[in-house]
Parts: sequence; structure tokens; C-alpha cells
Amino acid sequence: MSHITLVRHGQANSDAKTEEDYDRLSPLGHQQTTWLGQHFKAADQHHTRLYSGTLRRQIETAQNLDTGLDLIQDPRLNELEYFTMAQALESEHGIPAPTAPAEFAAHFPITLKAWEDNRIEGAPETFASFQARVADALAEMKSGAGPALAATSGGVIAMSMRLHLGLDVPSMARVGLAIMNSSVHRFFPVGGTWSPVMFNAIPHLETPDRHAAQTHV
Repeated sequence: MSHITLVRHGQANSDAKTEEDYDRLSPLGHQQTTWLGQHFKAADQHHTRLYSGTLRRQIETAQNLDTGLDLIQDPRLNELEYFTMAQALESEHGIPAPTAPAEFAAHFPITLKAWEDNRIEGAPETFASFQARVADALAEMKSGAGPALAATSGGVIAMSMRLHLGLDVPSMARVGLAIMNSSVHRFFPVGGTWSPVMFNAIPHLETPDRHAAQTHV
């Protein structure tokens, strides 16, 4: 039976201030995603299709999973452009962009709400457009044969949860902040409706010697 497994990319360049600078896996990010691929093999988890967005960190994650499948790159799985919107929010409304992880946790919900309300003129796409493209990508994966595996990003996963659980934007933001690097999220048809049956799983990082490899940023 078909199901969809979404994987957040491994740790990227957490010191970045721009979209371009952020878009590469750190050495730890490569290790996290390699371990996840090894876990999939050891658990004999079967997938017939492999997707990623077109961002470098997403492609590197998909490659590190080492599934042997041909990679389908779909820009609908690309991340929302948080850095771009944070800079626009500062220039348009005087809300400072965060400079530390603790500040990001407070800033992210503000950014998403302003985006939903169409108050960020410099946003590269509307919130409604982002929601529609994620919904379209998921619908296409659902319609395919066999289990699908997709390497994507936290914002896409948070939007996927919003779409399936009816989350408001503040709740979506809290979900997004919780998502860990290289975590696994699964949607499965239950009673005729696609439902989330797994969220933020990190089985490949649960052994004591890998606890230090559990990261959010």
C-alpha cells in the first residue's frame, strides 16, 4: 500500500544569514542522513519512489540515504524562504531579524503570521501559493504506486501537518520549530483519509553515542 515518508534535511549551515549560504549540509548533517539511510536498510523499509526539492541540502540528503532509486527533483518540495522574509519584515516593519537561535524561536511565528496576512511585500511567494504547491506535491505522491520517500525541509513538513490536521498558523509554527534535522514523518491512508502516523522520529539518533547528534538547527 502507498504511504508517504518525509525526511527533513540534515543539519545545514546554521550560522547562515541568507538562503544561499544556508543551503548546504554541515559535516554533521551528512552524517545524520547517512545514518538514516543505514537505518532504513537495517529495518528493511521499502520505497519505490524517491523525491527531493531542488535545493542543495535536500538533494544531498536524498543522495546520502543511498536508496538506489532514481531521484525525482520537484521544486514544490523546496523550503519557504525564511531569511528573505525576515529581511523584508525588518526593512518594511522594523522587526529585527534574529541573531541567535533563541531569537529565531520567537521570530518564526511572527514571520509566518505576517506572511499569512500578506503583510510582507518582499516575500518571494504568498503563503497561499506555498500551501497550494505543497498540497499539489503531496497529492501527486499519494496518487503514485508504492511507498514514496521525500527529502524536504521543516517548513514543508509543518505545512503538511497543517494540511492534514487543520492547524492554524501559530500551531503550524510550533510544529515547525519542533522538527529535528534528519527526522522522519509519515502519512498513511487510514479509513479513507490520509493521516499522519509518524512525526519527528529519529530512530537513527537514539542510541546514547548519537545523542549529541540530535539537532534542530
